[in-house]
Amino acid sequence: MSERIILHKNNRFEVSLWAQDEESGKLTSVSVSHALNAYGLLLAGLGSCTTDILLVYAMNHGLDLKEVQVELDYERDYKKDCENCEKVKEYSEYITMELRFLGNLTAEQMQKLFQISRLCPIHKMLKNGVEVRSEMKKE
Repeated sequence: MSERIILHKNNRFEVSLWAQDEESGKLTSVSVSHALNAYGLLLAGLGSCTTDILLVYAMNHGLDLKEVQVELDYERDYKKDCENCEKVKEYSEYITMELRFLGNLTAEQMQKLFQISRLCPIHKMLKNGVEVRSEMKKE
């Protein structure tokens, strides 16, 4: 199982979003959130939070960051009990995030922005885990 999105945001916080079509595998422009599945929404949230943190940091520190592009991939790798059987023993999940900074930036500034990208609250939540408490409300 995999999911891929590309989120592009400029320094006016205008967003462009592309998602991988489940049937063709091609990236297509997305204009509404219901076009994404649950994994795509999670990736879009992580990408949007990350780009916001970076653009605000750049503005507050006088960096010439014009645009940020984030390519996010969700992957699930399955491990089977044996080589020739269908039974899945366990699986691992991971998100790969690739950042591109557009603007007049030095290598040092880009490295600092990369470090700042890890301070996104959604990134921290996913990395550290979060407890989900569910309850059913009675009418």
